[in-house]
Amino acid sequence: MRTFLTCLLAVLLLVTACGDDAPADPRLRAELLEMLRQDQKVRAPDAAEADWDRVERANTERMRQIIDQHGWPGYELVGEDGEDAAWALVQHADGDPDLQRRALALLAAAVAEGDASPGNLAYLEDRVRVAEGRPQRYGTQWEMTQDGQWKPRTPIEDEAGVEERRAEAGLQPLAEYLEELKSVG
Repeated sequence: MRTFLTCLLAVLLLVTACGDDAPADPRLRAELLEMLRQDQKVRAPDAAEADWDRVERANTERMRQIIDQHGWPGYELVGEDGEDAAWALVQHADGDPDLQRRALALLAAAVAEGDASPGNLAYLEDRVRVAEGRPQRYGTQWEMTQDGQWKPRTPIEDEAGVEERRAEAGLQPLAEYLEELKSVG
């Protein structure tokens, strides 16, 4: 009987622990994932620019509402994939730099609490800095020149320390990142 109760307790603890991984708001998670799916669909080469604009405006407005209501939608609220989706949607909200700056502050707080991705924070920080014409810290924002070469959209601040900052954010080394860019460019 004692063994049975011990096993039962172990199973209950395991079930409870596994349940902790479920996002607090699965509907919001599903909505964010669908918004990202739509975002990616209109970024396809054959998509119409009007569709791109329509989806981006709608997603930006909805992200503003979500942030107003919940703050940053982190792991606890929407799971890792939901947090990644929220980040990508804000990252693509270039038409609303105020939203991006606000989201950056909220995302930084969530990362400090272990509730969001440090890599997502690095990308968004660079995106905001580039939009403001400032040097980027992590070297995540690149563009292709007319002769087909990749170059940073703005200079990289303290280039000697970029690899350390990238590693701290969980990002791959810059050389590997550039190889990926070249392979898709």
